[in-house]
Amino acid sequence: MTRRKLLRLLGIPALLGSSGLAWASYARTRNPYYQGPVSDHFDGVIFSDGRPVTKGLADVLRWQLSKREREVFPPRYPAPPQDKPPARVEGLRVVHLGHASFLYQIAGLNILVDPVYSERASPFAFLGPKRVNAPGVAFGDLPTIDVVLVTHNHYDHLDIETLALVHARDNPRMIMPLGNDAIVKARDGSIRAEAHDWGARLALSDKVAATLVPSYHWSARGAFDRRMALWCSFVIETPAGKLFHIGDTGYHDGSLYERLGREHGPFRLAALPIGAYEPRWFMSDNHMNPEEAVKVMRSLRAEQALGHHWGTFQLTDEGVDRPVAALEVALAEAGVPKERFRPMQPGLVWKA
Repeated sequence: MTRRKLLRLLGIPALLGSSGLAWASYARTRNPYYQGPVSDHFDGVIFSDGRPVTKGLADVLRWQLSKREREVFPPRYPAPPQDKPPARVEGLRVVHLGHASFLYQIAGLNILVDPVYSERASPFAFLGPKRVNAPGVAFGDLPTIDVVLVTHNHYDHLDIETLALVHARDNPRMIMPLGNDAIVKARDGSIRAEAHDWGARLALSDKVAATLVPSYHWSARGAFDRRMALWCSFVIETPAGKLFHIGDTGYHDGSLYERLGREHGPFRLAALPIGAYEPRWFMSDNHMNPEEAVKVMRSLRAEQALGHHWGTFQLTDEGVDRPVAALEVALAEAGVPKERFRPMQPGLVWKA
């Protein structure tokens, strides 16, 4: 594939001419999603997690156009049978829907996190990462949803069509970081999307609350909106203990998770990404590998961890089950019993 064709597929025709360069320059001076006060992580246009930006379009092209060893996912990767959740749970029940999508049933409340039911994690219906297994719960078998939490706007986490379907059926409250509400409401202005900054603590019921906290990541829906919507992780307070949910993150020096562990821990459960990490020279800034996920589990002082973000959509170069093998090695080297960090597949359930 030529560089020119790849740019077009990435939705970057503007970079192919002088008028496109002028548009790119203009696009970086305004934020289409959020206009708010400058803060320690927002400069008026761009959000930041405090780290320098070390990768750009040239690095994407270098990765995609390089001759490399890429372990291709099979067309289908079998998963456990689909789960049929109960209508409500008074305790704590968690089912993996696939990739980074979960259903949390907590003290009578039903919460979806980063729900993706589309066939592709992509802006296109005909191109982009295609799922290799069905969602762990059929959409029609989902219980009534009260709350949706969205961590950030990448297509494998913010699926507009799924959010529209959930809204049409259940009209839940949808909570997301700053700027993401504008993306959702552009699809349907009646969706109950609300956006909040890091540090916001929100009551979800009289027994459950969620707090948005930082992660080492970034955001974009296209070529010219990089870091123009905020990203986050969620701390969820429940009667069964605190939960920590990360959609995507790099590890960096680990200091963020040491701090969050001190401020919010210990945790009964942490849902941590373990996939989409190769090649490391490109992915390490924003996607941790299984060894780093074990370190995060320990920093958060989590009693139990669930590994996700693997085995459904191929986003990077490692094979479909490579994260599971790497996690087993990392746990053994860290002296952590493997039953404390369970790699999830669509349809698998964990209960407190």
